[in-house]
Amino acid sequence: MRYGRLRDMSMKTLETLTFDNAALRDLPVDTSSQNVPRQVKNACFSRVDPTPLSSPKTVVYSSSAMRLLNLPQSELDRKEFPSYLCGSKLIPGAEYAAHCYCGHQFGYFSGQLGDGATMYVGEVVNNELERWEIQFKGAGKTPFSRTADGRKVLRSSLREFLCSEAMFHLGVPTTRAVSCVVSTDTVVRDVLYDGHPINEKCTVILRIAPTFIRFGSFEIFKSIDRLTGRHGPSVGKTDILKQLLRYTKTRFYPDVAGDVEEEDTVVAMYREIMERTARLAAHWQTVGFCHGVLNTDNMSILGLTIDYGPYGFMETFDPGFICNGSDKGGRYSYEAQPAICKWNVKKLGEMFALEVSQEKLDQVLQSWEQVFEIEYNKLMRRKLGLLTEGSDDAELISKLFATMRETHSDFTTTFLLLQSFDLLDFKSDEAVNQMLTNCLSIEEVTKTLKPTYSKADCAALLQIINQFSLASGNEAGFNPLARYGIEVDSVLRDHQIHQDLESFGKMTADDRDKQCREKWRDWLQLYKDRVQVECDKTNDPNYRQTRIDLQRKSNPVVVPRNHILQRAIDRAELGDYSLARRLLEVFEQPFEKPAEQWLAERDVGDKGACTVT
Repeated sequence: MRYGRLRDMSMKTLETLTFDNAALRDLPVDTSSQNVPRQVKNACFSRVDPTPLSSPKTVVYSSSAMRLLNLPQSELDRKEFPSYLCGSKLIPGAEYAAHCYCGHQFGYFSGQLGDGATMYVGEVVNNELERWEIQFKGAGKTPFSRTADGRKVLRSSLREFLCSEAMFHLGVPTTRAVSCVVSTDTVVRDVLYDGHPINEKCTVILRIAPTFIRFGSFEIFKSIDRLTGRHGPSVGKTDILKQLLRYTKTRFYPDVAGDVEEEDTVVAMYREIMERTARLAAHWQTVGFCHGVLNTDNMSILGLTIDYGPYGFMETFDPGFICNGSDKGGRYSYEAQPAICKWNVKKLGEMFALEVSQEKLDQVLQSWEQVFEIEYNKLMRRKLGLLTEGSDDAELISKLFATMRETHSDFTTTFLLLQSFDLLDFKSDEAVNQMLTNCLSIEEVTKTLKPTYSKADCAALLQIINQFSLASGNEAGFNPLARYGIEVDSVLRDHQIHQDLESFGKMTADDRDKQCREKWRDWLQLYKDRVQVECDKTNDPNYRQTRIDLQRKSNPVVVPRNHILQRAIDRAELGDYSLARRLLEVFEQPFEKPAEQWLAERDVGDKGACTVT
C-alpha cells in the first residue's frame, strides 16, 4: 500500500489532535447522563462513553483519510492505534456523544431514531483549518439504541468502509472511512432472517465528514404525524430549531448571506441543500449506485452519501434495480432515487417552514428537476466523451439506457467498451461485436429476471391499479396499494419481467443475437453521428485524444460489486485481511485496470439485494 509522506510541521499524534467540538458547544446537550433507551427531549446530543472491545485489531485503514487529520504513517503503525480507533482507549480532547434525530422510514414518520450504533467523537481542525467530525460506528449502546446492542459486525463494517473510500475516489460526494477495527467479542445476528442466528465479531469503523447533521436532525421538532401518530421529542422548541439552523448556516453555509433571523437567508440555505442533494443523486445514477435506504435520517445536510447499508452497484442494467432485500415495494429502487431524494428535501422543507414561508420553500423545490438534469447530462456527456452540449443529448442518453436494458448489458462495462474504439474511424461490425460480448444470453437473462410477485398476483395488482386510475377524484400519483406497502412502480416492473420471460421463452439463440446486434448497431450509429458533428464543429486536431482522456477519467474499471466485497468478507471472517486491503488499493485507483481480471467482471445472476446489520 502506498502512503504519502507528510511534512514534519504537519505531523500529529493521536494524543495531540486539535479538537474543537463546536457541535457540543453550539447546540443543546441532554442534561441526563443515563445511558438507557429513552426519549431525549430538548437536546441535539446526549453524552455517552464508548463500550470497550476485547483485543481490537486493525482490519484495514485509509491512509489518505487519515492524512486529513494530519496523522503520519508512524502513528498508524502504533500498537495503540486500534484501541484508540474503536473506543477502547479514549482519545485526549474527544467528547463522546450520540446525536438525536428522527426520520421518515419508507415514507412513514418513525419518531425518534438517533445514533443507536454510532457516536460523535469530536471535531478535529487540521493544519489547513479544515474541520472534520469524527464518528464511531459500532462502539456500543446509546440512549437511542432501543432494544439493540449498539454493535456492528465485520460483514457490514467492511462493506461500509470499502464503499465509502471507493465512492470518494470515484468523485462522488461522500463521508470518508478512516479505519475498520475488529475484536474477539461477538454478538448474535440472524444474517438471513431465517431463524439461524450466528455469532459475529464486533467491529467498529471510524468515519469522518465535515458534519453528520442530516435531514432527520431537523425532524425532532415535528408535530404529531397524522398517519403514524408519532412526533419529535422536541416538538414546539422553535428556539432549538433556530439554534440548529444558525449552527448549520454558520458552520457549513457561510457563503449564504445574512442571518437565520432573516427569512431569505433560510430559504437561500434551503436552496443550497436542495441543489447539493440533486447533484448527488445525479452522481449516483451515472455510476450505477443504489443506496437502498433513502430515509430522511440517511440524507446528509451537505449533500454527501451517508450511512452505507444494503447498497449495491448495478451489474446488468435494470432501471428497477433494488439492492435492499427489505424493500419489497421498490421504493428505493435505482430509477426511484432522484424522486425520493426530492421527496426527502420536501420533508426537510416542512421543518424549515416552522420558521419561514412554506410557499417560498416550495418555489425552491420546483427547480429540482432542472438542477438534477443539468448535472446528470453533464456527467453523462463526460462518460460518452462528448466535449460540448448537444440539443439531442438527452435523447441519445435515453436511447443508450433503453438499449442497455433490452440487451441486458452490464452498466460499468458498457461505458468501458464505448471508449475502446474510435468512433471517427468507425467499423460498425467490429464495434457491434464488442458490445455483444457484454450482452447476456437467453439462459443468463432468465437467471437474472426474478419477479417479486407471481404472474397471477401481478395481474391482480395491476387490475387494482387500473381501477383506481380510472376512478374520478383520485390525484395524480395516488397509490392504491400503499396500505399494503407496495409501490405501483414495483408492480409495473414485475409485469414487464413476466412479459420478458414469456418473450425469451419463445426466442432462439440466433434470435437473441440478431436482436442485440440490431439494437446496438442502431444506437452506435446515432452515437457516431453525434461525435462526428462535434468533431467537425470543434476543428481541433487533438479532438480524438481529448475525448479518450475524458472518458478514461470518467468511466471506472472497477466498482464495489457485491461478489467482490463478499470474497473479501469471507476471507476477513477467517482472519485473512489481505484481500480487503488489496481492494482498498484497487478502489483508490478505480480508473486503472487491476492485475486481477475478476475484479472488473460482473457476477451473472447477482441481483445485489442484501440485508445488512
